Amino acid sequence: MLLDSAPVFQYAFDALGTYWEIDTPSPLTPGLRYELVDCIEAFEKTYSRFRADSLVTRLATAPAGGRIEFPAADQLLFQLYDQLHAVTRGAVDPLVGRRLEQLGYDARYSLQPISGWQTTGPATDSWLRDVVRTGTTLSTQRPLVLDVGAAGKGYLVDKVTTLLQAAGMLAATVDAGGDIRHYGHAPVRVGLEHPLHPDRVVGVVELRNHAICASATTRRAWGTNLHHVLDARRGLPTTDVLATWVLAEDALTADGVATALFFVGAEALQSQFSFAAVRMLANQTVEATANFPGELFH
Repeated sequence: MLLDSAPVFQYAFDALGTYWEIDTPSPLTPGLRYELVDCIEAFEKTYSRFRADSLVTRLATAPAGGRIEFPAADQLLFQLYDQLHAVTRGAVDPLVGRRLEQLGYDARYSLQPISGWQTTGPATDSWLRDVVRTGTTLSTQRPLVLDVGAAGKGYLVDKVTTLLQAAGMLAATVDAGGDIRHYGHAPVRVGLEHPLHPDRVVGVVELRNHAICASATTRRAWGTNLHHVLDARRGLPTTDVLATWVLAEDALTADGVATALFFVGAEALQSQFSFAAVRMLANQTVEATANFPGELFH
């Protein structure tokens, strides 16, 4: 959560199922606002599981699979999933979408899991086995449900930030429901929201020309022990970690690493990614990497 910032103009809206705020030192022109809306619309029309006209829905409803070309500019997103899948040994898998639907997080937001979900076996869809990726072209042999929730919002935050920079905006803070990217001279203070007590923070950090992304099992949760952070190897919600916070130069990396930290420790990720992190375990113990630049209270 943003704790303070310099006086700004604010542009707020809802997208990807969350509330966004863009703070800038001067107001956005109508033309730039249209560009931002178009950028977000294009992303949702490509990757949303909740839209009947998206490429992801096409992939999920193709009876015998097929070959679908995603935007060439999104190569970084697919490469990150390759890395996350490898370093977590399959725990992070963008084909976890079918399992999320079975647990009730579906296009209708039914929030009604299939019977006996607690004892259902491992997920059957695998990014490594069931997809042939050539750049951003995916080839499959059966319907598969792609879900880029582990890093997609961070990636979109980066795309929005790039648009602001290209338009000549000298500073900005883009906050997409806690996934934040900042650039400019004056830093902003960000609180690490306690996953069990939203009115408290477990620490604070000054953010300047970096991104911070947070993830928690208490967000997008429904029913008993049901939430959106799944271990794809088991097809079940993870229980070992409550929340993660990651600082990196870009929001794509911060978002992806924040998800991976639910399954592996920071040391397993530091050989591939540059970041600082905090995470809260299930017993509410808080641990941080040695390079975390903020202050912890918990």
